[in-house]
Amino acid sequence: MVIRRLANTIDAFRPAEGPPPQTLARFLGWALRGGWPWMILAGLLSAAAGTAEVVTALLLGKVVDSAVDGALATYFVQNTGLLIGTAAFFLVLRPILFGLSSASNSIVVAPNIYPMALQRLHRWTLGQSVTFFDDDFAGRIAQKQMQTARAITDVASEVINVVCFALASLIGSALLLTTINGWMALGLGVWVAGYIALITWFVPRIRARSKVRASTRAMVSGQVVDTITNIKTVKLFAHADHEDRAALNAITSFREAIVDYGVLSAGFRFSLMTLAGILPVVLVGGTLWLWSEGAASAGDITAAGAIAIRIAQMTGWVSFTLMAIYANVGEVEDGMRTLTPPHTLGDSPDAKPLEAAGGVRFEGVTFAYGRDVGGVRDIDLHIGEGEKLGIVGASGAGKSTLVALLLRLYDVETGRITVAGRDIREITQESLRRQIGMVTQETAMFNRSARDNILYGRPDATEAEVIAAAEQAEAHEFIMELEDFRGRKGYDAHLGERGVKLSGGQRQRIALARAFLKDAPILVLDEATSALDSEVEASIQSALDRVMEGKTVMAIAHRLSTIARMDRIVVIEAGRIVEQGTHSELLRQRGTYARYWKRQSGGFIGYEDAAE
Repeated sequence: MVIRRLANTIDAFRPAEGPPPQTLARFLGWALRGGWPWMILAGLLSAAAGTAEVVTALLLGKVVDSAVDGALATYFVQNTGLLIGTAAFFLVLRPILFGLSSASNSIVVAPNIYPMALQRLHRWTLGQSVTFFDDDFAGRIAQKQMQTARAITDVASEVINVVCFALASLIGSALLLTTINGWMALGLGVWVAGYIALITWFVPRIRARSKVRASTRAMVSGQVVDTITNIKTVKLFAHADHEDRAALNAITSFREAIVDYGVLSAGFRFSLMTLAGILPVVLVGGTLWLWSEGAASAGDITAAGAIAIRIAQMTGWVSFTLMAIYANVGEVEDGMRTLTPPHTLGDSPDAKPLEAAGGVRFEGVTFAYGRDVGGVRDIDLHIGEGEKLGIVGASGAGKSTLVALLLRLYDVETGRITVAGRDIREITQESLRRQIGMVTQETAMFNRSARDNILYGRPDATEAEVIAAAEQAEAHEFIMELEDFRGRKGYDAHLGERGVKLSGGQRQRIALARAFLKDAPILVLDEATSALDSEVEASIQSALDRVMEGKTVMAIAHRLSTIARMDRIVVIEAGRIVEQGTHSELLRQRGTYARYWKRQSGGFIGYEDAAE
């Protein structure tokens, strides 16, 4: 129970304060804020343990001197206090110091720093715009989050475990050597200066090569995840060899980065171990010379030898750790470049939540994804509250762009969009999207249970409401027949990554059930029934009609029969509205819509009658 309380002393899920800074020191402060008091305490305990190592050498010297100077017959009587104190130090005080140092780091600090840094990076990443994710590998972004959080944790833990310990040992050793002879302390100081010079030369190079290694490692992850995510496409096009070459190219770059890092690492280790070998020769040899001159005792030789050997041994440990610390610093900097760009699509400081939706207006809206072509231009469109609007156009005409702009996945370049009379840039994004239910052509499924995927529409819904929504979407029957590889059935069955265990029509029906359950006042249907066969679409159409009652609806469809009953239809070509009206009015105009209708109806009887 006490250990559990210790483990909870740092709030690992405390939100970050503000955006992540762009400089290393301030970024580490941002990632670790809330853990500093306990990290400082852990550092002090580690320093106390390092000081205990110096006390060990001091006590050994005292015991040797007492043995050399004492009489054999009365030794234990004359030195009872020294011997008991030395035994108490080794059996009680030293184990307690090392135990507290280890516990503070392994129970309090490390288990909390990793989740704290990871959740802060993840929350910041979730706030990025869609463009941020469009421009990178999903696997690479995930790898960067995990890699950066781990590197931050390793840096903090190793600074506490090693740097604080080693500094205390060095300072204590220098003080102890001054009690033997000032020249010995000076010799240690010269050696430390050489040690620092060597580290100063190697560390920037290690850091730079570590960044390259981290970057190439993330590219391997991104490439592999991208291939696995699209494995069906790979197999359908018989491109296993192509993907193998792409993976091998990424792995080759990673291997070369590892080799470059390894060469530098080996040189660093060799140089430091050579330097470490000098210290025992200088300290023990110097103390022996002082002893020969009558300026040092046998105990001093023992103490100097213990210090020299301990520092020489510690040099390898410290050098390896410093190399790891700066390698991790390189990985942190690499992660910063990927994960910490400022949000390009944030809420304005005075944004207010949208409590209730109403009509939607596009006023002079232009958006072309930062290019000269594509997107939409000069769109003026009013969708009244409760009106059902159909949107028709060829692929690439700008239909889905309108929907993305309404959801504020992108900001308009000119003009504005209002909901219930309010500019959506003055509304919090979360509250705006809560008022909009949407079903897209590319239905997104989580690798969670069927129930969880439907509940995504309204997490607080009851089981009965979930089932009712599934029945409306004609999904209940096939859901009850589901079973995953772990034997979970029905609504408990998991759907696989991106819902791969379902057909396109099944995924779309679950997406419809999710939208039905959300029951938002604005409903967007972007090819919502494109993956359904005609029979299922017919059976679900009545449910769609019921769901659309009283809602403001934007329905995009290539299959014109699905939007023919809309209150109004607009036709978009090359990003502009070229026609609008009811189905009958547009047929009578004999324009673009009528041409689309004639193609899809195949010139069936009734076209001319409908156009009259």
